[in-house]
Amino acid sequence: MTSSSAQSSLPRLWYAYDALCGWCYGFSPVMQELYREYASVLEFEVFSGGMIRGDRIGAIGEVAPYISWAYKHVEERTGVVFGEKFLHGVLAEGTAIFTSIPAALAMAVLKRSKPLQALAFAHRLQTAIYFDGIQPSRYEVYGEYAQEFGFDAKEFTEQMRQPATLEAAEAEFALCARLGITGFPTVLLQQGQTLTLLAQGYTDAHMLKERINTLLQRDTTTA
Repeated sequence: MTSSSAQSSLPRLWYAYDALCGWCYGFSPVMQELYREYASVLEFEVFSGGMIRGDRIGAIGEVAPYISWAYKHVEERTGVVFGEKFLHGVLAEGTAIFTSIPAALAMAVLKRSKPLQALAFAHRLQTAIYFDGIQPSRYEVYGEYAQEFGFDAKEFTEQMRQPATLEAAEAEFALCARLGITGFPTVLLQQGQTLTLLAQGYTDAHMLKERINTLLQRDTTTA
């Protein structure tokens, strides 16, 4: 799914997301649909945006009033469902620390050895947070979910704590900054040296497919 091959000449779809982004959770089915349709003609690259870090890290209770009504809008627009364990557990209790760092570290570990599963892992992280109701700051819980992707839970968690993993995650945050990405989800299409913005914020699959098809046809006719 992701473009580790330096030899590939396929256009590349860049997906900037954050595991704690509610709209990214709603957008995940769209990305999965795009992958099913375009995996043979596009390389897919997922990278973490680092939406909640630095002084933005804090207890979810600080933003609970906003989330308690905003999630309904996400459900209505996208069709995803926020789980009872999140709504009546994590959100209602308000003590869970919301930070994007551990999930970004987990993604960096997975991409190091299984980059083709990055999109599926991003989806799993989001369902873990917003449906299963995990504590996003607990490193060990990511190891438990990584077992579904063939990892040893303890070893995965240990890799998350390695300095090289933090460097990889921070490189993805820096890439977002260089590309001028300030919100999530964001999708771009790279064709050679040309990078085109396809979506900034939730966009439905039909509209995205129209934009992709137009660009791919243009690319074909000018090749």
